[in-house]
Amino acid sequence: MHYPENKDSQYIFDRLGSCLENGLPFAIYRRPNEKSVLAIFQSNADLNTTTDFSENGFVFAPFSLEEGVILIRPDECYQSKVQVEGKLNAKEPGVSEFGKEEHIHLVEKGIAEIKSGRLKKVVLARKMEAKISKSTITLFKDLLGNYPNAFCYLFHHPKVGTWCGATPETLVKIKDGKLTTMSLAATLPFEENVKPKWGAKEIEEQQMVSDHIQNSLGKLMDHLEIGQTESVKAGNLWHLRSEVNGIPRPDTSLLDIIESLHPTPAVCGIPTNAAKKFILQNEKYKRTFYTGFLGELNMPSDGVTSLFVNLRCMEIKGASAAIFVGGGITASSVAEQEWIETQNKSKTMLRILQ
Repeated sequence: MHYPENKDSQYIFDRLGSCLENGLPFAIYRRPNEKSVLAIFQSNADLNTTTDFSENGFVFAPFSLEEGVILIRPDECYQSKVQVEGKLNAKEPGVSEFGKEEHIHLVEKGIAEIKSGRLKKVVLARKMEAKISKSTITLFKDLLGNYPNAFCYLFHHPKVGTWCGATPETLVKIKDGKLTTMSLAATLPFEENVKPKWGAKEIEEQQMVSDHIQNSLGKLMDHLEIGQTESVKAGNLWHLRSEVNGIPRPDTSLLDIIESLHPTPAVCGIPTNAAKKFILQNEKYKRTFYTGFLGELNMPSDGVTSLFVNLRCMEIKGASAAIFVGGGITASSVAEQEWIETQNKSKTMLRILQ
């Protein structure tokens, strides 16, 4: 059992600073709609990995699992209620047009691949660099204060790097022999007092994700139920989401479930292998942990796991951050509109940096 010990929040944040200074691994996070943060500290700088997801700890997995799934051992676990500062300034962050031509060309290539019949959907993303004027811990606190409905985290391992984010998407939760996940896709900008108006492209994109979950996960379940589609707000964006509930068969392992869900159509495409191959061959950077997943593995006890897709995230390197943004491409996509969607998505993290 790894039940966290209650600590003063200042103690935890001081420990984070000390670990960053001394090169010791940790993960600190807050589950969606909760008030407490949980922090997991590993007592040495060993690089631990998992292949079968049988261990306890915090996992940090890349887009391509063969690159190795990092495990932070829970040598110490603390939790604390955190009072976070109010909203950031409402000023829209400036967004650069740098990389527009290249991204539009990439999207057009994806649309051509779909029209050829080799793909149904592919998720194409780009990487942006931005300057940081705050400490890493302040960035994390600002994420907490601005994205209460997201899984907010800060991860550090001296041999891997420093990442933080506020992701709206559950990969899978398992507790008491029950599984929950979600079918999440489609994006529109949030406007105050205006209901989102979804077009055929967005509705089709989200339905594809639901169908994929039914096909890939269904055969591992005694029972699987996909709920009604609803509009949900994540930061300054709207998405379409359906809740998914199931009961795994007795012979289904956690590894089976993860491999059936990751990478999801919301971060990769359909069919999965062909979409992944297209992404690896055509995106001009390495995703590494962007569109991977992260979270609690067999914590606080065996059989209790809560994993999230690593979206709306950044990698911190000194005084700059790499921000990753993408979108789902289907036959009805328009390349210019896909560029605008990535610009809108980038504001989630850019707002934290300004």
